[in-house]
Amino acid sequence: MSRIGENPIPVPDGVEVSIKDDYVKVKGPKGELEKQVPREIIIEQNDNQLRVTRPTESKKHRALHGLTRSIVANMVQGVTEGFTRTLDIQGVGYRATQQGDKISLSIGLSHPVIIEPEENINIELPSNNRIVINGIDKEQVGDFAARIRRLYPPEPYKGKGIKYMDEKLRKKVGKAGK
Repeated sequence: MSRIGENPIPVPDGVEVSIKDDYVKVKGPKGELEKQVPREIIIEQNDNQLRVTRPTESKKHRALHGLTRSIVANMVQGVTEGFTRTLDIQGVGYRATQQGDKISLSIGLSHPVIIEPEENINIELPSNNRIVINGIDKEQVGDFAARIRRLYPPEPYKGKGIKYMDEKLRKKVGKAGK
């Protein structure tokens, strides 16, 4: 059984953590994050470490223990390094173009799809078939990338569509099957 919640969270230099009631606020060089954590879970700060403890061994508290530790660790990592998701666009004529801070996707639909970045999200286009999404909140970056992928998920026969860069596709044979 995993004991993720038992591991201490190292707090690097230049990162300030403040804990008040059930709110955790983390401020670092890339920005500031604030989240509400479960009231039952105890977060303590000692020197350059954060410790997350649970009051009892009940199933609910054990689950919240690991979850809270992961959320706070991701907040600390986000304000120091940030998070990145990369999407690839595959298909003949499929591409992305930058229009100011917006992105226009040509993905085989009757019209181009315009995407506006959310607050605290940066979008870069290193090439016309790759989208790089950066941000300090892991949940927000992953959700934004998933919404873009949902516009045209990769199909299993030719592999056309929008996929994560590290995603492995299993292609199907098709009806000829020879």
